[in-house]
Amino acid sequence: MAQPNDGSGRAPVAIVRPTTSITSGVAVTQKLVGAAVAFGNLISGTFGPNGLDKMLYKTNGEASVTNDGAKIVSELLVKHPAAKAFVLLAESQENAFGDGVTGCLIFASELMREAGRLLEKGLHPLILVNGFRNALQHTLQHLEKAEKEITIEDTEGLISVAKTSLTGTSAETNSDELARIIVDASKQVTSINGGNYIVNTEDIRMAKSGMGSISDTKLVKGIVLERRLKLDTLPRNLSAGKVAVLSCPIELQQTTRDSEVEISTPEQWEAFIDAEQEILDSKSEKILSSGASIVFCAENVDDRIMHKLVGEGIFILDGLERSGAEDLALSTGANMINHIDDLDEESLGDFESMSIVRVEDSNEPRDRITLEVGNHSKLSTIDVGGGDGVASAEIIRGMYDALRSVCASIECGSVICGGGNFHMSASLIVREKAELNPGRERLAMEAFARALEAIPATLASNAGQHRLDALLSLRALHRNNAPNGGISKSGEAETLEEVLECSDTIAHAIEAACETACGLLRVDQVISARGD
Repeated sequence: MAQPNDGSGRAPVAIVRPTTSITSGVAVTQKLVGAAVAFGNLISGTFGPNGLDKMLYKTNGEASVTNDGAKIVSELLVKHPAAKAFVLLAESQENAFGDGVTGCLIFASELMREAGRLLEKGLHPLILVNGFRNALQHTLQHLEKAEKEITIEDTEGLISVAKTSLTGTSAETNSDELARIIVDASKQVTSINGGNYIVNTEDIRMAKSGMGSISDTKLVKGIVLERRLKLDTLPRNLSAGKVAVLSCPIELQQTTRDSEVEISTPEQWEAFIDAEQEILDSKSEKILSSGASIVFCAENVDDRIMHKLVGEGIFILDGLERSGAEDLALSTGANMINHIDDLDEESLGDFESMSIVRVEDSNEPRDRITLEVGNHSKLSTIDVGGGDGVASAEIIRGMYDALRSVCASIECGSVICGGGNFHMSASLIVREKAELNPGRERLAMEAFARALEAIPATLASNAGQHRLDALLSLRALHRNNAPNGGISKSGEAETLEEVLECSDTIAHAIEAACETACGLLRVDQVISARGD
């Protein structure tokens, strides 16, 4: 950008590179709206129970097939700054709730589309922003009235939340059983703090068995480990007993400095060997006297100690990672023992059963250790059946999204009807509030209402129905006092009874999408140092 020549013969003052391009006015709106609409068109085909998948082919030759909005966005090499804002929006929704990413992006895209039309007609961007935020407040207030209470004892309601999230994913075919497993796993790790339920999804693990089909998925109230066992003589099945978790090595201590021991007679050599064996025996006796039938160690275990313990019927596994040992201690209720002398009966944990299955892999055989702890376990594992590959990864991704939805529903204690039900009812409320506004903000509020209707319209469109017909039918359904009216799997406007979604997930999606759109609408110039 340069100042004009003042006639004195001096060159204009340049403050940016010659390759810099500056876009202002209507062209800015066209750029931002165009990128937002393109993003929405890209993602809308994957939305809902009839959404189709995208095949993503990377530059390194890897390919993935998914209809998960967060996965698609994370794989795209986005260049446009407005599109990058949508990528950040998707990350925000994914990190907060793990679900609702696609609907969030579609709504934000529609807000930008509606804003572009009004800006071209001369409406000021700040009036648009104020109107959107005013409509957002009415939407959130309506959400508080529309949401339904749900408790951790309402198993069927939580299963409906899980099935709604699983619908449209690769895991939909077994959604009934998988949803129940997800709910049971969530309940297993739920704790109460100050009268509020706390569910940490990190305490729920997912393991791929590599055997059978998805219908063989089961819940393990404990932990599944995959290791190659050192000894084939280790017990393969154990009933209820005690567990010891050690973070110290069970072997002879090594000196920090090099030293030499001079031995002049065979008796001295025998005494030296006997002294070593006595130390090892004392460590073995310490473990045996504790009453533990399973020993997990984060360090190395001397082979002589291991053979002796195995001979006594004890299962022992060494070389675990520190985090893995901590998980075992948390699950079984055992204390992490930092020194063998601290091991006693009070420091042990409990388990109900332990079984080992040998899996013949293409590379090398591996042993799957299933440790069932029981109802008192503070960790749970969903052992997903089926082969290892793209399909299995997509099933696990869908199950994880459903898991996050269930956990969020337990924590917030409220759900709303899905299928675009809330978006349509909120749209009608915003239209009514807009009629009470005499200023130009009314136009922005009506645009917000139309953007909300994009969610049920997309559901109907992906099911093969006409968008306008579906919207008119659904609007009439709500006007005729059908509070649970939504778009069914067939794309028709019907009363939905068992389609539930977490209310906090929808609230965050709408609020985050509105803020992203408002942030883009406040832009009046695009300055590109690359000249594009």
